[in-house]
Parts: sequence; structure tokens; C-alpha cells
Amino acid sequence: MSYHLETIPLWEAMEADFPCPLCSLNEKCEQNEVERSLGGSVMEPDTRIRVNQHGICAHHHQLLFEMKNRLGHALLVDSHTKEVLKKLDGFDTLLPAEGKKGWFARDKGSLNALEQAIRGLSRDCVICAEMQDHMERYLYTFLHLWKTDASFRQKWEASRGVCLPHAADLLACAQKHLSGKEQRAFAQSLLKQIKANLSQDEKDLEWFTLKFDYRNQDKPWGNSRNALERAINRLRGRCISGD
Repeated sequence: MSYHLETIPLWEAMEADFPCPLCSLNEKCEQNEVERSLGGSVMEPDTRIRVNQHGICAHHHQLLFEMKNRLGHALLVDSHTKEVLKKLDGFDTLLPAEGKKGWFARDKGSLNALEQAIRGLSRDCVICAEMQDHMERYLYTFLHLWKTDASFRQKWEASRGVCLPHAADLLACAQKHLSGKEQRAFAQSLLKQIKANLSQDEKDLEWFTLKFDYRNQDKPWGNSRNALERAINRLRGRCISGD
């Protein structure tokens, strides 16, 4: 097939034989977005406006802080903090009315609107949103290649599959972009991959535990040394390195 810009990263991830190519792409997207957030885009008006409005989640603040660009990070946080203060000024109208017996005698639900408004100030993340957009395109591209490219389908059948969260994402995407017959065929292939790869992970993980029995000390480890990492990352998406 001809390599298009939107398919190259996916092909590269598949050819690298990652346990989950979509996890690999997600990590690259995250790294690129974090670096971009503290790069030249930190002074771009559109970027500043979006950060001011939506903010950044705790996880991505941690990654930004590890970039050791305190000035760029401070500029983002300062602008967002100013925006939060403006919004808080409007929250006075959400305070419960003071009755004759005071606020605390009123229905506990009277604070719900204020509670939800304050929660909303820390609910969004511009980096998460950008990553989501990228991943939705990769999911669509994955299914498009599976549907139209025999070589990609062959590569997929010989791969180590995907993690459970990304398997669910692919199924959700398949419902939008594949016909009923194609959905069933893809779901069968996906389920087969999940069972086969998770079963192998479990066997390796069991042998890893048995290796701690003194009777098995001299027996080979096989592929069990990183079985714990592989099993966790397949069950929950890549969250531990070393697989």
C-alpha cells in the first residue's frame, strides 16, 4: 500500500511489535503534546485561550513540571489561575440563601450547584483533549487499514494484539465505521487475539510465581521475567515500563 501521513505512525507501531501498538501511539502523542505545550505554542494566543478556559489535569501538570521549564509552565498556570478567579467571582450567586436559622439548617442539596461548579474548574484538560483527538484518528485509521489492506490484516493477525481498554475503543469505533458483517468479523478477530495473548501472559505469569519455589530454581525462566508487566499493561493499558 502507499504510505500516507496518517498511516505511517500506525504501521511503524505495528512493525515494532509492541504488546499494544495503540498504547505506544498514545505515549508518543502525550510526549509530543507535553513538549508542544511548553514549546513555542506557549505564547500562541489560541493555545493560551484554550489553556485558560480548560486547564490541565494533575497528571499532565506533573509531566510538564518534569520538563524543567518553570517559566513556560508558570506562564500557563498564571493565565489559567486568572481565568479561574474570574469564574469564581460569579459563583456568589450559587451560594444558598441564608434562612432564619442559618445555612446549615437548610437542605444539604442546596450546596450542590456550587459543588458542581467548583468541580468543573478542575475537570477538563487541554492535553487530554488533544490526545483524544489524535487517538480517535488512529482508531479510525486502524479499522480502515484492517478493512482495506490485506497486508495490514496479516500483520494484525500475527501481532501481539492490543490491551483491553484499546480493544474496547476499537469496538466502539467499529460500530461507527464498519458494516454489520465487518463488525462481526473484526470482533471475532479481536476477541481471538485477546484470548490468545492474555492466555500466554497468564501462563508466563504463573511460571514467574513458580520460579520462586526452590524446586524450580535451576529451571529456565523462559518468557516469564517480564510477565507481570505484560499482564498488567494488557489488562489496564500501558502503565508500567519493562514489557
